[in-house]
Amino acid sequence: MAVRPSDLHAIPLFHGLTEDHLTELVDAFEKLTLEPGQILFEAGSEPKHLLLLVRGEVALRDPGATEPRFRLSPLAPIGELGAVTGMRRSTTAETTQPSEIWRIGVAELTQFFEKHGDVAFPFYHNLLGIVADKVRRDTRRLDEMRANLIRTQKAMKKLLEVVLESEETPLSKTVCETLEDLVEHNRRIHYLVEPARSQASSVRLDGGAVATVLELSDGLLRITRPASLPAQGTHWSGVLVTPAGEVPVSGTVDTADASAVVIKLDLFIEQYAAVVRDYLTRVQMLDFVV
Repeated sequence: MAVRPSDLHAIPLFHGLTEDHLTELVDAFEKLTLEPGQILFEAGSEPKHLLLLVRGEVALRDPGATEPRFRLSPLAPIGELGAVTGMRRSTTAETTQPSEIWRIGVAELTQFFEKHGDVAFPFYHNLLGIVADKVRRDTRRLDEMRANLIRTQKAMKKLLEVVLESEETPLSKTVCETLEDLVEHNRRIHYLVEPARSQASSVRLDGGAVATVLELSDGLLRITRPASLPAQGTHWSGVLVTPAGEVPVSGTVDTADASAVVIKLDLFIEQYAAVVRDYLTRVQMLDFVV
């Protein structure tokens, strides 16, 4: 059965667009007929198209999974948030039946909206609503996970106290060490935040080299790997450069891989701790809905 422009009203992204606007948008799409087993995009890839499933079926699989996480049937967008926000694909999309796909390149979609502002406004208004709904759902799930984490952390601390007060045995020693490791790992200090582009920061190293800050907390710092790096466990120092100011930092090289280095930071003096707290607050607020 042929899909009419008005049928797109069933998709939240196109809700409220007039039929004339939808007709213009549909005409801009490329129509593809695909056989089963065609990969539309791979997990981790950069979005290049906005895709609509018009006929057939598409399976979405997590990386390394053999069973699909979702099976999409018409009429459905495929990864529309990634296509219009630039977020990398989190799943692999593959046709499982003979399918018809409509697609438009991200650049072509942008050009279309530049020429058709009356279409772009309701489209992006709908997109904002979809993202807001997603944020609300994610916030609810995160609150539930946070409550579970706090409850688990308290239970582990209580259990650790019981084990420490009991007679030591080979088993109790193992349990105690495991609990101590879990409690320490779950401390808030170990939760890193990623600076947004508008709040980007860097570290100026000895000799003038500059490393980008990938993630940061008040106790850990993850930066791009510099050309010269002390061995794991050795002392390290530099200057943290943030929009709020510059802060001398030092610590111990904790871990390193081919692309990044994690530094376990020394305590800051109060003057610099205030700057870091202010910067972390500004970065964290970008992920927080008041």
